[in-house]
Amino acid sequence: MILLLRDRATPKQIELMFQQHKFYIKTAVDIERWVLAGGGDLHYDCEQALLNDGSRQENIWCASFMPLTGRMIFESIVNLRPRQNKSMEILDPIIRERVAQIIVEFLGNV
Repeated sequence: MILLLRDRATPKQIELMFQQHKFYIKTAVDIERWVLAGGGDLHYDCEQALLNDGSRQENIWCASFMPLTGRMIFESIVNLRPRQNKSMEILDPIIRERVAQIIVEFLGNV
């Protein structure tokens, strides 16, 4: 289940986002609008939820988050953009830090 968050997730919301992968949550964040989409099978699914909510593609970045350890993996095919990011991993340290800030603010550690 994909949830669109503008505030910190409740424990129930985190439980719902965990349903797909059990140990981690796929996320996409809009670093300009400060919105997070989490859950679902693919980062693409989260990206689509943000696009449908009015986000612009260049502001959406994806990562996987493991709430039990706090670990983040900043790698997704969605992040591969020839003009903006030449890797599946988020290379720009400023963008990477903003993604991490949003994930911690909205999902934290359970």
